[in-house]
Amino acid sequence: MCGVFGIYGHDEAANITYLGLHALQHRGQESVGIVSRTGADFHRHAAMGHVAESFSQRTLEKLPGRAAIGHVRYSTAGSSDIRNAQPFFFEYAHGGIALAHNGNLVDAGEQRSRLERGGSIFQTSSDTEVIVHLLAQATEPDTISRLLAVLKQLTGAYSLLLLTETKLIAARDPRGFRPLVMGRLKDAFVVSSETCPFDLIEAEFIREIEPGEVVVIDGDGMRSLSTSESRPPPAPCVFEHVYFARPDSLLNGRSVYRVREQLGRELAREHPVPADVVIPVPDSGVPAAIGYAREAGLDYEMGLIRSHYVGRTFIEPQDSIRHFGVRLKLSPVRAAVVDRRVVVVDDSLVRGTTSRKIVHMLRNAGAREIHLRISAPPTTNPCYYGIDTPSRSELIASSHDVSEIERFVTCDSLRYLSHGGLMSAVGGSESRADFCSACFTGDYPLRPDASQGGADLVRLRTTPSRAESEISHG
Repeated sequence: MCGVFGIYGHDEAANITYLGLHALQHRGQESVGIVSRTGADFHRHAAMGHVAESFSQRTLEKLPGRAAIGHVRYSTAGSSDIRNAQPFFFEYAHGGIALAHNGNLVDAGEQRSRLERGGSIFQTSSDTEVIVHLLAQATEPDTISRLLAVLKQLTGAYSLLLLTETKLIAARDPRGFRPLVMGRLKDAFVVSSETCPFDLIEAEFIREIEPGEVVVIDGDGMRSLSTSESRPPPAPCVFEHVYFARPDSLLNGRSVYRVREQLGRELAREHPVPADVVIPVPDSGVPAAIGYAREAGLDYEMGLIRSHYVGRTFIEPQDSIRHFGVRLKLSPVRAAVVDRRVVVVDDSLVRGTTSRKIVHMLRNAGAREIHLRISAPPTTNPCYYGIDTPSRSELIASSHDVSEIERFVTCDSLRYLSHGGLMSAVGGSESRADFCSACFTGDYPLRPDASQGGADLVRLRTTPSRAESEISHG
């Protein structure tokens, strides 16, 4: 997913960017970077790891200037490696430029092959570098026209920030897959993946950057451009509302917290069950569990305690770390669940192994019954636009029905929210494509051609996943 943040016109641009990235840490934990600018001079620092451990006051003092962009990364296309840490900075015939990208270019494999045949030498394995080479080859007379020409060549998801010698530029793909918002901090402009950093730095939220829009910020203020006269229907990622965005953010004009609470209410209406208590899988399952408990008239308890010194298990890149992290991350509260019929509310069930461990922990803590409720439909299809669901073989719901998953997870019952319930909660329509929900439906707004390299981006596997092997063999 990744997170991007930028600011223009502030004396402490790097410090503000550091704070913005800190608020966006949930979007990526592998690497972090900031590029600042003083006139024609650019200053960059990037490191593997979290924001707080990668920057010190001394480091930030080496990033002077009144404009900066930053990036927190988790990898979908490209390995977890310092070479792929963003923002990228490069110098070409037209000066220096820094680039930060959230999203996935579905045609990056084909684009990269074509560029390499033409003599381009790539320094990273990230799809973002494709944009760098396209900009370097563009022949238009100025930065904005070159960028507009490049954007017309891209297919897929991108929320971009570019820092030039005179400008901060923000661009969002025509479908608006990934979020991008803008605000004001006194006389400075700020741009971010989400609104939650604005609360931290006390900035005023202005609006979302529209799908297909390019926003240019410089000494003359802010102006808006469009990448094309005709735009396809918007398709913002619905999974942002379900899981990825922070609950204190606004997305598509709606509070993420309230949407998740409504997901829980819809879930309780669709799948009630005789029970004594509702508990969430923290942290992202908390609002939905509150909604479920309120709608069902049941007690709400924190039956699982999360250690906040362990990262989000879903976005850890290595399978071994992901499974080991469950027990480090969550501990059951025996007093809340012992001898009780428990409804466990989670936001998603992707591979099934985490849910299985949670059920096992709750049974050992004395829960009499465990009813698992998922505040989203079954995840049956991989994402091509930036979420780490790399192949159908790793998605348990793609090859097993609810009753089979129920037996694998070992809960007393398992139920998912319907697609209609999801759309009702997020303010969309089941009859039209207001959001991209391809991970639940298989209806892709854009799908790469595997023969052109798209399969490389989603890392298709031919061997069964561990979850699939376990369920097949009991």
